[in-house]
Amino acid sequence: MKLISHRGNTNGRRPDLENNPDYILHAIDKGYDCEIDVWLLGNTIYLGHDKIKKKMFEVPLKFLKNKKLWCHAKNIEALDLMKKNNIHCFWHEDDLVTITSKGWLWCHPRLKVGKKNSITVLPEIHRTRIKSFSGICSDFIRKYK
Repeated sequence: MKLISHRGNTNGRRPDLENNPDYILHAIDKGYDCEIDVWLLGNTIYLGHDKIKKKMFEVPLKFLKNKKLWCHAKNIEALDLMKKNNIHCFWHEDDLVTITSKGWLWCHPRLKVGKKNSITVLPEIHRTRIKSFSGICSDFIRKYK
């Protein structure tokens, strides 16, 4: 079972720290993969859920190449950059399922039953049958270890 920290969170939401590169690396050091939100604005790569500069963190392209990252492109420019650089990424808005660049199914919390190579996102929101998925992305990922 793949265990994926949502934006670096491992034991509950921490909006003040989410997508902070140090917070992300701390989650990876604990043994988790990590989903992050990626923007490309001009020629600069930022991590952050919303396009609010004070809550965004500038990172080099090399940071995104970490094999433990699942990069959620927040704009088309970021998606294009990551695809060109063979970075594990995906794009979705409110889709029930999207496919990542490495062939994983990234599933919205409304999807309660998964398939092989599928990741359930935030199963704490709905009554998700976790065992039918190959992985979990959660703010509370520590409880699934």
